[in-house]
Amino acid sequence: MRIPRDSILFLLATVSTFGAGGAAYSAQSDSHIRQADFSTIMFFVVFAALTLLICVWAGRRATSSSEYLTAGSSISAGQNGLAIAGDYMSAGAFLGLSGAIYVSGLDGMFLAASYLASWPIVLFLVAEPLRRLGKYSFADVLAHKLRERPIRILAGASTIVIVSFYLVAQMVGAGELISLLFAIGYGPAIIMVGLLMIVFSTLGGMRAATWVQIIKAVLMICGSAMITALALNRFGFSASDLLKTAEANHPNGNGIMNIHGFSQDGIATLSLGVGILFGTSGLPHILMRFFTVHDERAARVSVFYATCLIALFFTMLFFIGYGSIAILRGDATYANASGALFGGNNLAPIHLARAVGGSVLAGFISAVAFATILAVVSGLIIAGASSAANDLVVGLSGRHLDERTRLRISRISALALGVLGIVFGLACEGQNVAYLLALATAIAASANFPLLLLAIYWDGLTTRGAVVGGTFGLISSVALTVIGPTIWSKVLGLGPAIFPYDSPALFTVPLTLFVCWVVSIAKAEPEKDWQLTQPSVAQYVE
Repeated sequence: MRIPRDSILFLLATVSTFGAGGAAYSAQSDSHIRQADFSTIMFFVVFAALTLLICVWAGRRATSSSEYLTAGSSISAGQNGLAIAGDYMSAGAFLGLSGAIYVSGLDGMFLAASYLASWPIVLFLVAEPLRRLGKYSFADVLAHKLRERPIRILAGASTIVIVSFYLVAQMVGAGELISLLFAIGYGPAIIMVGLLMIVFSTLGGMRAATWVQIIKAVLMICGSAMITALALNRFGFSASDLLKTAEANHPNGNGIMNIHGFSQDGIATLSLGVGILFGTSGLPHILMRFFTVHDERAARVSVFYATCLIALFFTMLFFIGYGSIAILRGDATYANASGALFGGNNLAPIHLARAVGGSVLAGFISAVAFATILAVVSGLIIAGASSAANDLVVGLSGRHLDERTRLRISRISALALGVLGIVFGLACEGQNVAYLLALATAIAASANFPLLLLAIYWDGLTTRGAVVGGTFGLISSVALTVIGPTIWSKVLGLGPAIFPYDSPALFTVPLTLFVCWVVSIAKAEPEKDWQLTQPSVAQYVE
């Protein structure tokens, strides 16, 4: 997609306006709600300055690949738990899930419940053994018992693909948010966020991303609590009155209190849930969090903390989503006659913050959401950069890299991924970010999770089985996702979808496990490939 020259010039003018402390105003047709106000500008400037200061501080310490990619494994369990929770308090969760609840009611909450339910799987199946065996990425776990070169090539390819899909969701949320924040177009907003995230991720590394995650996780919980409390206050702190008003305002009535499935199809809903449930364990930027702590116990404790915080956050999203229905629907300031929110339904929590707390609360929440996007996107880019340096380059070249080369490749890869995120973000304007996240988790569930599970718990997995099965999972999940309704019909506009379901995980996850098993037992590999030189992986989980 070609980026118009006028968009770039407009971006530069907008940045100059920020530096002067001015406010941008727009005559866009949606509503006066799209006007940028002084409080929004101030909160944004404060948060942007804070994140850049953290970036400079962390950048001075990022002199090695270990420090840049995993913060030297010096993050405490409590800090890492907050950072992991921060990864899930992303634009996709905060904006996308709230918007999904606003549109579909309890169907949107089904997505949140699926994300929350995925964490016990991470806690009990992969967190501790992964930390014991890994160094930089999940590829290290596979390479621990399998031939390194083909495994690293596969792991690098799957990580880049998953990071790219996940990055799109964050960029779409960022574009809509910044467009609303400063009353500028979606294109210039995407470019602005992209440039900031490139600077942040290439200079600061994992330590900067971790500390921004910690700060914004605390602020996001506090901000969500304020919105929830103020929304409930409108109804005398009666949850039942809020829900009754939401039912009365929504065209589906009491149907918003039932799970019907987004497409009224049980298979589609189940497949979406399977992708989210198992995909979390295969997300590269989540897996990298286990390497920032010093041992396996800290990894386990950090996941426990994260699960508790995420549960609290998703509970508040329930009230934010239904509060948006009760308060915003029918209000011409925030929604049109059909109930669609100005700026997109993804902005439900931002509009609700303005409705119950005024422009100051809306500006605060918007700035926190921006910090959320910046931190999550940086973690994604660093995960992709790690895989490019430690997996793809090592696998393709057949040699290990020295520290300086590894660090240089990581930063170049971070730059390339940032540019890719800008291009994809421009292409996917208007898509629900929660759905885009679900597509990324479906690919992670199909390509990464089966290999992780078998590598940790089954000594019969062979290199051939892992490569063939992982390649099948990656290609099949990407292909089915592309020809599914979201990409084929909504993004590409090519007519009715060839594959009827958004998420292919219900089909691709068991098939990937089956292919890995069949290929592994079909022809055993010689022991000299790994069994005589590497200890059994199973001993680490007994």
